[in-house]
Amino acid sequence: MAAAGALGAAAVAGAACAPSDRDRRADDAPAAPVDGFELEEATIADLGRQMAAGERTSARITRLYLDRIEALDGQGPTLRSVIETNPDALEIAEELDRERAAGNVRGPLHGVPILLKDNVATADRTTTTAGSLALEGSIPPRDAFVAAQLRRAGAVLLGKANLSEWANFRSNRSSSGWSARGGQCRNPYVLSRNPCGSSSGSGAATSANLCAAAVGTETDGSIICPSSANGLVGIKPTVGLVSRSGIVPISAVQDTAGPMARTVADAAALLSGMTGRDPLDEATAVSPVPTDLGRHLEGESPGQGGAADLGDLRIGIGRQFFDRDGRVDAVMEEAIETLRSLGAEIVDPVEIAHRQEVGRHEYEAMLYEFKSGLNAYLAELGDGAPVASLADVIAFNEANAEREMPFFGQEILVEAEGKGPLTEAAYRTARDTASRLSREEGLDATLSRHRLDAILGPSGGPAWVTDLVHGDTFSVGSSGAAAVAGYPNVTVPAGHVHGLPVGVSFFGAAWSEPTLIRIAWAFEQAAPHRRPPRFRAAVDDA
Repeated sequence: MAAAGALGAAAVAGAACAPSDRDRRADDAPAAPVDGFELEEATIADLGRQMAAGERTSARITRLYLDRIEALDGQGPTLRSVIETNPDALEIAEELDRERAAGNVRGPLHGVPILLKDNVATADRTTTTAGSLALEGSIPPRDAFVAAQLRRAGAVLLGKANLSEWANFRSNRSSSGWSARGGQCRNPYVLSRNPCGSSSGSGAATSANLCAAAVGTETDGSIICPSSANGLVGIKPTVGLVSRSGIVPISAVQDTAGPMARTVADAAALLSGMTGRDPLDEATAVSPVPTDLGRHLEGESPGQGGAADLGDLRIGIGRQFFDRDGRVDAVMEEAIETLRSLGAEIVDPVEIAHRQEVGRHEYEAMLYEFKSGLNAYLAELGDGAPVASLADVIAFNEANAEREMPFFGQEILVEAEGKGPLTEAAYRTARDTASRLSREEGLDATLSRHRLDAILGPSGGPAWVTDLVHGDTFSVGSSGAAAVAGYPNVTVPAGHVHGLPVGVSFFGAAWSEPTLIRIAWAFEQAAPHRRPPRFRAAVDDA
């Protein structure tokens, strides 16, 4: 079925994270000192070179990341970004070391530790729960296609990352990054701030150097927003480039998994290892299935004087996503000037039609799709599964409200349960309208009219203060345009506001990942804004 990840019902029209002017909470604990880490900011290529040279083994690298998780995630800054680690990770790494010693290197990911969001099924000794106690202990009968592909590529599946429970499709007042199993995930830049959802743990853990990179999922914003808020590169692929089979779903039309990493090259390498045609996901049948997205990168490393030429590309500026936060706008203006300096032709402004109208049709369709998809996923777990339907999940939450609903409820789950089958006319109308307005009359029309290769928009604002009483605060972002259409989107660190990262997004037509990755890489080379987090207690400490 499909992969999941939504910003939440209040934000499905495309808003991403926004700043909050609220003072820091009185109960914010001071950040614990964090010692230096020998793998800090190590890239996938760095790790590969070290293993090839015999400087480090995969087992040693895996041990270092496991120790880092132990030191920072459950204690110290207490990020709560990892729900569980794989008890077989070291054994897997040792076997991969033996393969390397025998001359068998599977590719760039061989021996590299990767975290998976806890809605990506693995048939091993880690569970797959979407953060819910209702699925505690659940081990699916087979790997998700993504997990299987990464194993084939030689990645060490290090464990499961925390997430917004049910990928943030549970309550209108939810706090991104909270799950009953994992607790409230924290932003590693400023611990009182939110990591954004629903791939919050994947974002926070990767940013904090708890892994080489991580897999997130998105329905609308849940790769782009947490990547932006945690100072990462995130790629939300065209729906169908990456299989969704074996991933806890929201929407079969919009869901996709994607990479979250500290550099564009790492994100491209991880995405290359995830792709493939899967008979269990018909959307992949028309995928071009690139095997090496890294070939679209060229030139020098950041800070070494390399400057890619974007002179053959036209990039439109989505001004309709501006004017919500002047500080974010200033970061975007700097990004635009950087692209100009690289030779890109800037078309300013461009407008995507129907953006205000799409959201309500999208949400209505997602309610139907969530019920249908989740029931199908749960049915595949077999007779021994702890819950067998969405109705069972709702009943479990009601029976365990003290643990499952201490801060907010499950009104979206209840609303979805009230929907009928996907054959209902109301569903078809909602989905067909959302698709038409977002594709033919939306992105397709804008890209064609202005002969654009990509559109630029703010990925989000600086992370807001986590608030378990009122929920999330969204106002800045542009993810919805590509998300509803099922088209690709790449976010790259573009600057900071009070020490909090802000990303810039490049999105375009279906299957335009190579072009978007090229733009993102060129921008990263010219303006490398990624800074490792320092686990501050509050903004005024940053």
